[in-house]
Order: sequence, then structure tokens, then C-alpha cells
Amino acid sequence: MTSTHLSSSRRWFIAAAASAYLLPMLASAQASYPARTITLIIPYAAGGPADAMARVLANQLQTRLKQTVIVDSKAGGAATIGTGFVARAQPDGYTLLMSTSAGHVVTPLMQRTLYDGVDDFAFVSIVANQPNVLVAHPSLGVSTLKELLALATKEPAKLFYASAGSGGATHLGAEALWQKAGVKITHVPYGGAAPALKDLLAGEVKLGMLNLSATQPFIEKGTLKALAYGGSGRAASLPDVPTLAESGFGGTEVSTWYSLAAPKGTPADVIALLSKVMKDIDADPAYQLFLASQGAERKSLSPAETTAFVRQDKEAMARLLGSLSLLVK
Repeated sequence: MTSTHLSSSRRWFIAAAASAYLLPMLASAQASYPARTITLIIPYAAGGPADAMARVLANQLQTRLKQTVIVDSKAGGAATIGTGFVARAQPDGYTLLMSTSAGHVVTPLMQRTLYDGVDDFAFVSIVANQPNVLVAHPSLGVSTLKELLALATKEPAKLFYASAGSGGATHLGAEALWQKAGVKITHVPYGGAAPALKDLLAGEVKLGMLNLSATQPFIEKGTLKALAYGGSGRAASLPDVPTLAESGFGGTEVSTWYSLAAPKGTPADVIALLSKVMKDIDADPAYQLFLASQGAERKSLSPAETTAFVRQDKEAMARLLGSLSLLVK
């Protein structure tokens, strides 16, 4: 009996001593984050606008975290492949995700995914918000949104508009506008902004809803006419173009936002550090100039504010997709 009791006591003592030794080491290891290379996943192909955004962000993170940050493209599945990969990754802060409204909100609402676009992630910040702009070919003969809607009312279902693809922000933004205005303009989806612009510039389709970074050079040349801007305020590069809200259609703004997130369960202090770094990045004049060149807005939200922003977007998209009969059954 005595020897068994002593043996149990000894095991308890050894375990307690080990814990006392290991806990400070674990705390120190966590405090030293990041101690190795961080991988920033994007759910889009290399060479596109998301890739450009991610590489600038990675350089900014690398400078401030003093650790290598590499960008890894995992494209496909309407942004679900890369987004789902991060949802299943180890929640240690070394696999991060720069995804979009498509990966977190729209695609999971339109089709069944193996992850929850909101609940399976620890959101850090909104990296950027890219509003759309409604443009017209000069041959259409309209210079304002009011003139366009008058034409659409006069000639219902005879007008066509281009988007960068079905289910994306450019498609849903246009549909929200037409729905609120009570007009019918037929959707012509393209496989990205580039092919949509090709037909727009040729006059084969007279209207387009695309993001500002894609359309701005042609607006400046006069080969496309900007009718309304979907940002929270007028674009600095297009001071004479009214916003949708100014035109009487507030609430139809559907933009492409980019978020920084980690897998659910990532330590709170890691998320807090990344949030602080993102606020520093947002304040960097060079980063601000880059966003302006991409027609993007800063949000500079906290993790809690970012999560709330994504949830609100999900609710708005669920209502819109439901009205278009696009919600997954």
C-alpha cells in the first residue's frame, strides 16, 4: 500500500514539475510568433487582381512581422478550393487566407461547400473593398443612370449588360440595381473582366457592371461612359460620377471585398497581433497609393468588426440571391 501510494505521489510530482517546466516554454513559443514562414493562400489564379493584391499584402506583412510570407494560389471551385483548404488547416497562424465575398459568402450560399464561410474562420481585417462602376458604350446615347433607366423602361428587355461572371459581385450588383429600379436588363456573363471589356469596347454589348480598376483607363479615354459608382463615396479618380446612393439607389452597392482570415481556433493573441499589423499597413501611404491604383477602398476594421461585416454581407446576399432564385436548396 505504502509503495503504491509513494509511486502515485511521485508520478504526480513528476507531472507537475514537467508542466511547470513546459508551460513557460509554450508561452514563450506563442509570444515569439511568427517563428517560421507564413503561407498566404489565395483562392484565385496567379496573375490576376487578387494575386496582385495578395503579393503587396504579403510584402507588407513580411516587413512588419520580420518573417517570410509566401503567396500560394489554390484556384478553382468559384473560390471554394483555396478557402476550404484554409478552413481545414492547422489553426496556428502559419496558414492565412486572403479570400473574397465569393469564397466566404456568395458561393457557399449558391452551392453546398465543405466549410462554413463565416463560422470556420477567425477574421482579422478587411484588406480592401473594390466597388463596381456601371459603364455604357457611347453609342448607347446615355450619359446618366436616370437616362439609362428611362431607356430601359421605354424598351424593356431590349438592353443587355456584361458582368465578370454569374454569381459574382458585378452580376449581383447589377441585379440589385435593376430590381430596385424596377427595370429588366438582360445579363450577359463573361469569364472575367477582360473578355467583358473586349465586347464592351467593341460595342457588341452596350452596358457593363465591372470594378473600377478594370474600367478606369477606358473611362478616362472616353471609350466608356461611367454612369454610377458603387462606393461609399465618390471615387477620387472620378469626382464627377455620382454614387448609386446619390442617384437614389442606396442599398444596391455590391462590391468585391478582400479579407484576411485564419482557421477557426487560431490563438486570440495571434489574431490580435495580425490585426495590429493590418492597422499599421492601412496607415502606410505607399499601401494607400496601391489601393487607389486598384480602385479599392480601405476599411481598417477590427477582428470583431470584420466578422460583423461579413455576417451582414451574408444576410444581404441571402436576401438578394433568394429573390433571384439562386440560393442552394
